[in-house]
Amino acid sequence: MSLSLYYALPALGSYAMLSIFFLRWPHLLHTPRAPTFRVRLAAHRGGSGELLESTMEAMENSMAQRSDLLELDCQLTRDKVVVVSHDENLYRQSGLNRDVGSLDFEDLPLYKEELEVYFSPGHFAHGSDRRMVRLEDLFQRFPRTPMSVEIKGNNEELIREIADLVRRYDRNEITIWASENRSVMKKCKAANPEMPLSFTISRGFWVLLSYYLGLLPFIPIPEKFFFCFLPNIINRTYFPFSCSCLNQLSAVVSKWLIMRKSLIRHLEERGVQVVFWCLNEESDFEAAFSVGATGVMTDYPTALRHYLDNRGLAAQTS
Repeated sequence: MSLSLYYALPALGSYAMLSIFFLRWPHLLHTPRAPTFRVRLAAHRGGSGELLESTMEAMENSMAQRSDLLELDCQLTRDKVVVVSHDENLYRQSGLNRDVGSLDFEDLPLYKEELEVYFSPGHFAHGSDRRMVRLEDLFQRFPRTPMSVEIKGNNEELIREIADLVRRYDRNEITIWASENRSVMKKCKAANPEMPLSFTISRGFWVLLSYYLGLLPFIPIPEKFFFCFLPNIINRTYFPFSCSCLNQLSAVVSKWLIMRKSLIRHLEERGVQVVFWCLNEESDFEAAFSVGATGVMTDYPTALRHYLDNRGLAAQTS
């Protein structure tokens, strides 16, 4: 055995043992963070499978099912009103081929009478309320309900307006910044650093890489929420690629990489809540909770509430 291997092998062995030890008992390295609230049931777009997405009627319905979190996407109108809308362009939702930012709030069109549920292809939601709602309206109607606010584009003015609204309504601890883009998330954090953060795509990949390299127990994690797709839904209700073969491959690979109880338990014990999206069938609820997920994001809050109640699962507020 060469001299380098003589020293390297024991060092690698010691590193592996320490990594496994602190992966299981992270509180010995990191001060535990008690959550302000816990998420079992998160309503995607306000519960877009049961009523028209992002409307007040949908939010009311989700709250009637005791949702722990309302998941929202926000856009900014021409007259600087923050509205809850998944799309910047209004064509899918209303039939009008205009951007939200090109219209004043009072000129926004009504939603269509029915909208297809994105994560349940072939299923449609209906509702009597077809009006787009302001974020401020939701803050007023549900003052202590946790909400996740996702920023789709690099709109600094929108970010500032949301940050100011959150401060004005004293919601710093119960309104989550969400964005897939790391540079956008940096701007969100700068605009209101008191709001909890969720993982961006690049940060999510970094966590997975760190886990498999054994580094995860030793790195800081400022985020408090990991909103992650459930690999089971790829090529069934979620199609990240246009090629079916790529979707099948990504389903297998991502399931092998992500669905690890030790990973999810470690994140939980570090104060990171793991919420899988967007799950609309009981078998998917079961898959998420069986690996230790904190909660599930769904288009059908009534179905998830029945599942949780039947199994005695409920969110605990610390």
